This record gives sequence, C-alpha cells and structure tokens, in this order.
Amino acid sequence: MATNEASCEQPQKRGTKDKPNGYFADSVVSERRQKDREERLALVLWRRPIITLHYFLLETFITLKEWTLKLWRRRGTAFLFLVLCSLFSLAYSTEGAHQKYVQYLEKRFLWCAYWVGLGILSSVGLGTGLHTFLLYLGPHIASVTLAAYECGSTDFPEPPYPDQIICPEAGGMEGSISLWSIISKVRLEACMWGAGTAIGELPPYFMARAARLSGADPDDEDYEEFEEMLGQAETAQDFVTRAKLGVQNMVQKVGFFGILACASIPNPLFDLAGITCGHFLVPFWTFFGATLIGKAIIKMHIQVNILVKLFVIITFSKHIVEQMVSLIGSLPRVGPSIQKPFSEYLEAQRSKLHHHTGQGTPASENWLSWVFEKVVLVMVCYFIFSIINSMAQSYAKRRQRSQQQRYSEEKTK
Repeated sequence: MATNEASCEQPQKRGTKDKPNGYFADSVVSERRQKDREERLALVLWRRPIITLHYFLLETFITLKEWTLKLWRRRGTAFLFLVLCSLFSLAYSTEGAHQKYVQYLEKRFLWCAYWVGLGILSSVGLGTGLHTFLLYLGPHIASVTLAAYECGSTDFPEPPYPDQIICPEAGGMEGSISLWSIISKVRLEACMWGAGTAIGELPPYFMARAARLSGADPDDEDYEEFEEMLGQAETAQDFVTRAKLGVQNMVQKVGFFGILACASIPNPLFDLAGITCGHFLVPFWTFFGATLIGKAIIKMHIQVNILVKLFVIITFSKHIVEQMVSLIGSLPRVGPSIQKPFSEYLEAQRSKLHHHTGQGTPASENWLSWVFEKVVLVMVCYFIFSIINSMAQSYAKRRQRSQQQRYSEEKTK
C-alpha cells in the first residue's frame, strides 16, 4: 500500500514541478516576442534612417523576387495579357476611323483607373492608408456641386471637364439643379473609388486564408492582433475589443448579408473584415461581392448624399455663410486675418467657373489653397514613409525569425 501511494504521488509531484517550468517557458517566449516587437517598432526613418532604408531595399528585392516567381508560374496568363496590350497598342497607333473610339476608351479607362487606385490607397494598409476621400474625392464632389449651382447646369463641356470645370456658354435655368443630378454627375468617380476600397480589402483576406489553410504563421502584425483578440474573446472588457468581436461574430454567422451590412455604413471596425473572412474560410465571392456592393454602391450613395447636402447647405445658404464669416472674424487675434481670405476664396472659386477655355483661369494666390496643398503633400509624404517603415519592419521580422530558427536548431543538436 505504501509503495502504491508513493507511486501515485510521484507523478503528481512531477506534474506540479513541470507546470512552473511550462509557465516559465511561456513567459520567456512572450517576453522575447515583446522585445522583438519593440525593436521592430523602433525601426523608423526618423530614428534609424540608414538601417531603415537598408532593410526597406532588401525587403523590396525579396518582394520583387517573390512576385517574379509567381508571375512565372502564371506565365500563360501573363502572355495573354501581353498579347492584349500589344493589340491595343497596334490599334492605338494605326490611323483610321476607329481612333475616336480608342481615344474615348483610353480616356475613360485612365479616369476610372485613377479613382480605383485612389480607393486602393485609401483602404490598403489597415489604418495606414492614404485618406483619399478627404483629399481627392470629397473636394471633387464639392467642386462639381459648386459648379452645378453656380452654372445652373451639370452639362460641363468635355474637354476640359473633369480636368477643369467651366460653365457652358448656353447656361442653365436657375433652380433646375437637383440633388440627384449632382449625384449622377459624380457617380462614376465615387463608384470607382468605392470599388478600389473593396479591392484594398483583398490582401488581408488572402493572407489570412493562406495562413489558416497552411497552418503557417504569417508575417503580419494585424493578423497577430486578430489572433490575440480571438484568444481574449471571453475575457474582453473594453468597448473597442467587444465591438470588434461583435462585428467578427456578425460576419462569421450571418455571412453575405452580415458583410454587406458592415460594409454599407461608415464603419471603422471593418478594418479586420478581410482577416476575419479569410481566417474563417468565407468563400471569395461571398466576401468580395458583399464588400463591393456595400462599399461601391450603398456606402457611396450615402457618403455622396450627405456630402452634397452639407456642402449645398453651407455654401448656398447666405445666412449660414454670413454667420460663418462673422464667427471667423470674431476669433481673437487671428480672426480678421482669416476672415478676408476665406470670403475671397469662395468668390475666387465662383469666378473661375465663368471663364472660357481660351481665356484661361485667373491666377489668384490664396494662402488657404496654399495651406491645403501643403497638407496634401504632408499626408502623401507620411503615407510613403509609413510604407518604407512597414517594409523595413517586415524584413526585421524575417531576420528575427531566421535567428530564432537557427537558435532552436543549434539547441536540438
């Protein structure tokens, strides 16, 4: 009996002894990961510029090599694309009656590609994207709205629209502009921009889907944050984590209509939708179809409707404009200096619309437009710097993983 009791107690003692060792190993691993993450986050241009640029170039070469290998595996598709481009180039350079159609298609294609590219830049990067709605689409819709009410028509001649908006010589009837006519005028640009934001959600989807199918750990900080969020699903207390989990559960359980509902409203919690759908192996066309319809059609009409109404109310309600100008003038110290340029800016924008193509536009210097241009330039530079920092941190993570792998191999020998 004594020997049996001793033999029964021995595994329990070993288990209690191993448990702290397991906890100690887990704590060492978590501390190592935290230290590596802090080192990667410190790798930015304004702290370590030389190493950051060096790692960025190395990561660029690795990415180009991977893309070249993928392109070589799909060389049939690449060859077909080159053949189509050659045929279009031949049709473009050959004289004939078809030139006007080719030029029309080229102009439409480049215009649509421009707005799709801006939408991709706004969506890709999961929070580090360039906010092109505020910088490009919003001002474009505002200028079209201003021109429509000032000219009394949306029949802007082409050319120069959309490069430059000039009122038609015939003019239009006052009060003939409706909200729907303005939305119809900017629908193509807004739809292409919304389609670009939907395309920008695809890289996280494919990354998370490939990681789930292969079981490999992807080189992505947002995916690690997503897995940590899933691990803390039961113990989450803060509102943001619980809201993200609510969106994730809705996308996972409801499917197409859940994704459509989350994509159809201005939803900052939709950032992890691509990772969520990829992780739970949601079919591609279910995810992309719902995201495309939600962002390019439903959400686009909501945003454009609100923006046009707001701009019309602020700009063309004279008492509101007068209140805004007087409110700006009442600001201490800087009020009078801002009030005059603000009113001059609105008048200059209206006067530009009534110049004919041959006359050119008046070159008016306004410090408000100068400030806006510099803000756009700063945001574009920040976007480029964030890309460089992100790629440099990705290469640093590659190095850390290779070092950990070599260390584990040496330890097992």
